[in-house]
Amino acid sequence: MNVFKLAVFGTNVSHGCTISTAPGGIEVEWTESVRLAQLAEVIGIEALIPVCRWKGFGGPSDFNARTFETYTWAAGLAQATHRIQIFATTSVPSIHPVLAAKQAVTIDHISGGRFGMNVVAGWNSAEIDMFGTAQLAHDDRYAYADEWMTLIKQLWEAGAPFDFHGRYLNALGCSAEPKPVQHPRPPIMSAGVSPAGRRFAARHADMNFILAPNLDHARTTVEDVHRIARDEFGRDVEVWGNAAIFCRSTTAAAQAHYHDIIHTHGDLVAAGNLLDTFTRESGSQTDDPALREAYLRNMMAGYSGFPVVGTPREVADFLTAMHARGMAGATLSWPDYAQGLQQFADDILPLLEARGLRQPA
Repeated sequence: MNVFKLAVFGTNVSHGCTISTAPGGIEVEWTESVRLAQLAEVIGIEALIPVCRWKGFGGPSDFNARTFETYTWAAGLAQATHRIQIFATTSVPSIHPVLAAKQAVTIDHISGGRFGMNVVAGWNSAEIDMFGTAQLAHDDRYAYADEWMTLIKQLWEAGAPFDFHGRYLNALGCSAEPKPVQHPRPPIMSAGVSPAGRRFAARHADMNFILAPNLDHARTTVEDVHRIARDEFGRDVEVWGNAAIFCRSTTAAAQAHYHDIIHTHGDLVAAGNLLDTFTRESGSQTDDPALREAYLRNMMAGYSGFPVVGTPREVADFLTAMHARGMAGATLSWPDYAQGLQQFADDILPLLEARGLRQPA
């Protein structure tokens, strides 16, 4: 068991997590997905986590317009791998929980007990519109997600048929066989940052994936997530962060690499569309041009994750600092995943192993 866990994020969507027209981004071809999954497995990465995306964000890159549906993607990669955990990311308004529960169990059996579910309450109104349903208010989305997840857990665990009655969901005579390979169920990940999101994760998730403007702020968020889970639900929840890696042999070369990807080739239109959607849904719009510019650059680097720019040792230092702030793991992305994964294996993992955060693959 590794002290600090790692997952590869976003290989099922065009350009991955980097909003840029620079060459080398994810193209969304099946051979590409398999190749990256197998490489991640060989070097000892714990998990693959896709992005649930139904509609792109426009701009010159047409960011995330081309995507693989995550349950089907996970089932295919389950057959192409042997050890790595494979998640499906699911937006709860897009699928009924009875179907999601069955698909999850099927993949858990295909993979021999390596499936995980990343649950998103549904923040993108333009995507929700595609399903012909009305977008709920922010906290109501988590109330719906709570019922959705509760019903799925009952389907996975109940030994006899049951009726489910909630504010949003009513299901009669529910039963589901077979049960998951993993007992009592597959691991659940969530991305709860708001108060409602944190409480949902504290009640239902095993791992809560957070975003923060800096590591000190992240420490406060980690402590709050742990407190809610412990005090309100008597549970322990891992907290994970997100690192977008721009690594070269020297600091200057890494900074030049970042500048080329983000400043020279960055897609401000798509990043702006994504940022506007985020802020509109959360009610956190800003009129400060400088602050918006900073948000846009972080958004372009890796879905608002921490941009980690530096040498292999500086990247290892940053991941070590994430662990020191209480994070149990990190999802990783690169402008070029194939090159980035290989460099990570060759130059960064040995440093993490020497510090006791990782074991050899």
